[in-house]
Amino acid sequence: MITDVLSDTTQRMTKAVESAKEDFATVRTGRANPQMFQKILVDYYGTPTPLGQLASLQNQEARTLLITPYDKSALRDIENAIRDTPNLGANLGNDGIVIRASLPELTNDRRKEYVKIVKTKGEDAKVSVRNLRRKAKDDLDALKSEVGDDDVARAEKELEQITKTHIDQIDDALKRKEAELLAI
Repeated sequence: MITDVLSDTTQRMTKAVESAKEDFATVRTGRANPQMFQKILVDYYGTPTPLGQLASLQNQEARTLLITPYDKSALRDIENAIRDTPNLGANLGNDGIVIRASLPELTNDRRKEYVKIVKTKGEDAKVSVRNLRRKAKDDLDALKSEVGDDDVARAEKELEQITKTHIDQIDDALKRKEAELLAI
């Protein structure tokens, strides 16, 4: 019972860390990265759909991304969704078949702004890990009558260690992304 709670919590925390890393990848650095555009939601026939499902994304040059829609009728919707995405600042051009998104050079102020955004995303990820810890702790407390106080106390110590490990992973990813953003 205790091992089930701990393994389930570990899996969920690992997913939270992976989600945080994916979120960090959506914040742009000096180069155009298809990851930045993957999660942009496009209103496709009334349904919000991730851009990665509607088009292929390819690096054409260091700061230019080529977006080729699978359905040419979605070209205008894709263009509007990219234009409306905050903190991207992409200059768009289309020839009726593909969209070319050119990202401007990052200024120092813009880099610092992106660092703040990444730190906010990192803090959100840590909060989700802590919420998972709280839920697991409640689950362990519910098991006290069945397994005993000593086993629950050992499990709670193990839970704290698991939580610390996952929080440290988020911090490491955050530091790497911050260094990447501030590198000129």
